[in-house]
Amino acid sequence: MTSLTSHDYTVRAVRPEEWAAVRELRLDALRDPVAHLAFLDTYEKAAAEPDSFWQDRAARSAEGSAAVRQFVAEAPDGTWAGTVTVLIEEAGTEDWAGRPVERRQGHVVGVYVRPEHRGNGLVGALFDAGVEWARQRGAERIRLIVHEDNERAQNAYRKAGFAPSGVVMSFSKDEAAKEVEFVLE
Repeated sequence: MTSLTSHDYTVRAVRPEEWAAVRELRLDALRDPVAHLAFLDTYEKAAAEPDSFWQDRAARSAEGSAAVRQFVAEAPDGTWAGTVTVLIEEAGTEDWAGRPVERRQGHVVGVYVRPEHRGNGLVGALFDAGVEWARQRGAERIRLIVHEDNERAQNAYRKAGFAPSGVVMSFSKDEAAKEVEFVLE
């Protein structure tokens, strides 16, 4: 697979009927060795969710949604190689952590690329699609939150143009651990 470049993939929004593939990719992501740093969810919890959960999730983040969109990268053989989801956060509201949102922004979550598809620019292609979608909806900036010890992810985000904003916070699972906000203005 390493001979593929990001241009060999089709990056597109998920479709509601693809809920089983959404589930499969999410469960693969939660099996990753750094999943405990990268995701709030666990494999056990996600695997126990009923089909209706995954159907709703795919429908909410599919083409046509104004507030959230999940993008997937489809390899030439049709397998899903990676994903990114972008949420729109409105100015004057509070984010998921209860902090005020000062301006309309995109919030990137659920970033994952299968190991055999890493290192070829695919993360950048996924981010490009997500950022373009958020900008089309008036996002003034794009942000994401990454664990301080998740160097692999931080390096990928820097390569995609994101930079630390200076905001560091404790996070629910481990109050001693710090999460770092990265932004793309």
